[in-house]
Amino acid sequence: MIRAVIFDLDNTLVDFMAMKRQAIDAAITAMIDAGLTLPNHEIKSRIDKIYSEKGIEYQKVFDNLLYDIFEKVDLKILSAGVIAYRRAREAALSPYPHVYATLMALLKKGIKLAVVSDAPGAEAWLRLCYLNFHHIFDFVVTFDDTGERKPSPLPFRKALQLLNIEPHEAVMVGDWPERDVVGASQIGMKTIFARYGNTFNTVNSHADYDINDIREILDIISRENGISA
Repeated sequence: MIRAVIFDLDNTLVDFMAMKRQAIDAAITAMIDAGLTLPNHEIKSRIDKIYSEKGIEYQKVFDNLLYDIFEKVDLKILSAGVIAYRRAREAALSPYPHVYATLMALLKKGIKLAVVSDAPGAEAWLRLCYLNFHHIFDFVVTFDDTGERKPSPLPFRKALQLLNIEPHEAVMVGDWPERDVVGASQIGMKTIFARYGNTFNTVNSHADYDINDIREILDIISRENGISA
């Protein structure tokens, strides 16, 4: 009997990579307008390199960029980039189609909902609050709560403990098989691969289910629980 659905956040509930691309593009344009005299493509290449080394959630990427170029941080250029980034991020941050309706339908079925994300706590909560999702989930487990990232079993076990359910009573939904599917399945959870958010060209997810639309979760829960659609 499935009693809870645990979601990854980025590229599962929200199109994080599309948001990130738009925000970075806006920041680059603003920094050039503020006096950064490098071609757009070179700035983007430098930013991509920093994210590759520090992680996609790294919060000082523009500081690092400017220090690498000038051996100091130009506050005028930095501020222009940060403001443009934040404005574009908010404009671009939106859930995938049918996310809200699916979450509401799951709640009506009496299914508990949680998030397990590798994002820093503040960033995860900012995204959830901006989307008005912060009241929907029973619990949100971020990197800050366990100090470990998926596929470590700790974040999944933390969520199950908070929900007060057993692994076989929960299903994990995520876009990254090596983290979401592997991590959840190794402790006995059912898994759903969010193919609509796949950014790795994954062919075989090894999940129990692959979905192309988040609405498909509703049929999966009904099937798992022996309920006619």
